[in-house]
Amino acid sequence: MTSQQQQKSASLQDAIWNGSVPLDIRLSPSECRVYDEADSYLIQYPRLSYLPFLLPRLHAFFTSFLIDPTAAPHEGWFSYEDVPLKWHYPLGLLYDLFSGAPPAQTNGSDHDLSPSRQDPATLPWRLTLHFTDWPGEQLVQPDTEGKVLHDAFINSVKEADFLRNGTAKGIMSLSKDDSTQLWAAVQEHKRSAFDPIFQKLLYAQGAPLRHIPLKIYLPSSPSASEPSSGHLRVVQSLITPFFQATKEPQTLGMTLHTLLPTLFPSRRTPILAKPVLHGAVVPMSSQVEGLLKEAAYLDGWLHLGLVMIS
Repeated sequence: MTSQQQQKSASLQDAIWNGSVPLDIRLSPSECRVYDEADSYLIQYPRLSYLPFLLPRLHAFFTSFLIDPTAAPHEGWFSYEDVPLKWHYPLGLLYDLFSGAPPAQTNGSDHDLSPSRQDPATLPWRLTLHFTDWPGEQLVQPDTEGKVLHDAFINSVKEADFLRNGTAKGIMSLSKDDSTQLWAAVQEHKRSAFDPIFQKLLYAQGAPLRHIPLKIYLPSSPSASEPSSGHLRVVQSLITPFFQATKEPQTLGMTLHTLLPTLFPSRRTPILAKPVLHGAVVPMSSQVEGLLKEAAYLDGWLHLGLVMIS
């Protein structure tokens, strides 16, 4: 990698880490004892972070407005236009999937993702906060100590580690201090503490990556398990960084054509849908290994949304 490419890569990683979404969080009217609604809670929140980390301060902010002031912080959940939001999805992914904001267009460069460019018409993103009527059919409920959230994140990290290296030895062999530092860095959105641990995981075996941890999210029709609106189908498969026969680097266009040939009949040009990562359209020519190293979410996955071309 040339010095110019290294600079672009570092700039991309900076943009992703610093990406944020302005939120306008309002207490559900059915839970508010004030007739004309409580004040909104406004915050600029990191795209890479998780909404449950906000619950303690939101609970403190809205306690005086709650009809039931005995509701606990961990009982809080979020919805957008009556769709419960999965708390284990990063905020940026939720925004890309549900807000309806058009993704930023790139110039075709592999290093031209910019999550800071957002549609003013959809901002701030207005979410509704609830402390009652937990949607148990759609969301697993966290516990008071935050263990459920911690375990969900660590399990996702383990799965990504196994796909990359053929073993989860990387995450499993972290020292107690490193494991504590990793989770604290995620909670506090502290890059200086996160990066050293993540680099240990990414290059744990000192060998080429076996597979790319990639999940593709696309709208789907209702099912018995997901009876309400906001359905998503998650597609994943074993994606190698290179084609075994030719050793040719695998591009995102090749991957999408293989997994979703109906939506992506071309390997080079998005015809029916566009791939979106961190709020920006990803060039089809992007190599998947490069994307993983430069643009993975905190759990080590590439979480890719799709936007239909009208």
